[in-house]
Amino acid sequence: MPTLPLVVDFKDTDKESIPLVGGKGANIGEMVKNGFPVPAGFAVTVPAYDLFLKENDISKKIYEILEVIDEENPVQLENASKKIQKLINSSTFPADVFKDLIKSYKKLSGKFKQALVAVRSSATAEDLPGMSFAGQQASFLNIKGESNLQIAVKECWASLFTSRAIYYRITNKIKHEKVGISVLVQKMIQSDVSGVMFSIDPVSNFKDRIVIEAVWGLGEMIVQGSVIPDRYVVQKETFAILSKEVNDQKIQLIKKGQITEELKVDKKLQDKIKLSDKEIISLAKLSQKLQDHYYFPQDTEWAREKNKLYIVQTRPVTTIKPQQISNIKEKIISTENSAPILNGIPASPGIGTGIVKVLSSPKEIGKVEKGDVLVAPMTSPDYVPAMKKATAIITNEGGMTSHAAIVSREMGIPCVVGTKNATKILVDNDIVTVNGTDGNIYSGLNNFIKDKVVDKKQEKSSKNIKTATKLYVNLAEPDRALEVSKMDIDGVGLLRAEFMIADIGIHPKEAIKRKTQHLFIDKMVKKISTFTESFYPRPVIYRATDFKTNEYRSLEGGKNWEPVEPNPLLGFRGAYRYISDPEVFNLELQAITEVRKKYSNLHLMIPFVRSPDELRRVRRLVLAAGLFEDPNFKFLMMVELPVNIICLEDFIKVGIDGISIGSNDLTMLLQGTDRDNSTVATAFNEMSPEVLWALKKAIKTCNKYNITSSICGQAASTYDEMVEILVRAGITSISVNPDAIKRVRNMIHEVEKSI
Repeated sequence: MPTLPLVVDFKDTDKESIPLVGGKGANIGEMVKNGFPVPAGFAVTVPAYDLFLKENDISKKIYEILEVIDEENPVQLENASKKIQKLINSSTFPADVFKDLIKSYKKLSGKFKQALVAVRSSATAEDLPGMSFAGQQASFLNIKGESNLQIAVKECWASLFTSRAIYYRITNKIKHEKVGISVLVQKMIQSDVSGVMFSIDPVSNFKDRIVIEAVWGLGEMIVQGSVIPDRYVVQKETFAILSKEVNDQKIQLIKKGQITEELKVDKKLQDKIKLSDKEIISLAKLSQKLQDHYYFPQDTEWAREKNKLYIVQTRPVTTIKPQQISNIKEKIISTENSAPILNGIPASPGIGTGIVKVLSSPKEIGKVEKGDVLVAPMTSPDYVPAMKKATAIITNEGGMTSHAAIVSREMGIPCVVGTKNATKILVDNDIVTVNGTDGNIYSGLNNFIKDKVVDKKQEKSSKNIKTATKLYVNLAEPDRALEVSKMDIDGVGLLRAEFMIADIGIHPKEAIKRKTQHLFIDKMVKKISTFTESFYPRPVIYRATDFKTNEYRSLEGGKNWEPVEPNPLLGFRGAYRYISDPEVFNLELQAITEVRKKYSNLHLMIPFVRSPDELRRVRRLVLAAGLFEDPNFKFLMMVELPVNIICLEDFIKVGIDGISIGSNDLTMLLQGTDRDNSTVATAFNEMSPEVLWALKKAIKTCNKYNITSSICGQAASTYDEMVEILVRAGITSISVNPDAIKRVRNMIHEVEKSI
């Protein structure tokens, strides 16, 4: 029998107990002894782990596997990790350890009860100044029962050999055999709010600041970087709250029965602040008290259950490196006259420039080469091998105190987190400059390496111009969505459905006949999502299908369903088609509904509406699809027939949120000409008095009823004088072709200045 205990209560340990219970366990014991609000529990000690290795005689096997791997080879690293973890999990649990474990668990639970506990790893080289093992070992929540507890303890032992833990030890020259592991068993706090706090600003290193981050639910969301937390900054000594940043949170990790699940946050809470001022100040005082006790700045995890605050764990801040920011002013970026293309939360100071590599998961870390900018949904410890190669890191999610952000600071790599859509805006082989000090990301290079990289994307030369009149773009091709979304544009004013359906290739009614309409819908969802994702959260106005019969006939199976019309321009099209073929229109509505589950920036516009009654009947179809249940959904109408101008008030009363003027069809129908007919095309003139009268009347009527007005015809893309007329008339927005964006934006700006 070993002389040291196999299991020990927290109250019997302190800061000197690292060899017995690891860094994390020693900190918890120290806090318990000094009256901090820590949940009760005990530790399965390092000698228990040593006994496990000895009784199963597996130490030699483990170190033989580790001796022959190349740590820079992700495949070798992962294979070695799997072999060792399988070896540990398949070995026998020591009887003496099990006896003491269950005895302590029963004591913690109380008579005839089985407590829910959190089971966490605590390595002997962990949570020490200058060392960050952030997220490398396992934690398990809501464990209940003796057998489940035994399994969780063994899983924690095995997690000493995750690929990222192995990599970290090798690169930091820590011998594997010198690191032991303890397992902490702590009464589970069912937190409604939880988070992390630093007793020093971890990015700026300001010593007079306490930074607190908070999320709904269990704290794993914040340390994993799965959501963007609230951020509160408190001044030391006065404990005045200097700033509060609230971020929407749609998902949370909570206990449901005995299972930990990722669930939606109640809509009423999604945009609400997580903590009261009183709670923020209480946490700040605890943070200060911890620093005073340890004589070193602390990184602390906390939780709130039933309005009571608890400290879950604390450790020294490992990233205090004032020299990191001492020479930042010398690194002047060549973007003095350019606006950032993206911004987020500064997580690690410094400036880095390189080629973008977008990773969707840790499986793709092999894409990253030395000097690249790593872009990912979030930077978890699984990315560490690639992070080490990167010149900068950008993520969609996460806060400045997430574990991955801590590791990036320790490595001295500039990092910006919480950008929300970096993986959508940036693409592989973009060149970007990342400023981890202020959270801005620029297109292009900085002065220091510009001469080393040629034939790459140039930086923006001027700031985006702000105008009161929105500038939208007309689009149809999904392949151009991402490219155009990076331009100085406020959204998509006209998303044409016809190109997408033509690409799918089959007539919708033929798809229904073949019972493959689900494939048709899936393809539409994918294509529309390309636009909504690229432009999110900017609006995307989807114009429902306005194929004419001759165009529909060219689709596969089209000849079986479409009549031959002498004049398709005035034939079976637009709103009348939806009323006649609601099954076909419903395919579009289903696709829109599916896309809006993820991207609420998608809205619907109805083309070629011949009467208010037609609009009313189409509106009922949209109502039946459930789209109006979301108050943010916009239902718009194209204005392209003379009747739309003459009776616009009657159309508005049916219930629309806005209009877009289709000046092409409107001009043809006002002038009785056809721009596609070379014989009479010269009579087509969008700048004629009757067309301008119609445009002004439509805008004036919309302003009277307080609905939006726009234009999506060719005229606004072609004529500067048309832009001036529209802006002076009070139009809400103008939608143009991509090649006209810069010119029209400047024109709008000049006109607005002169008004």
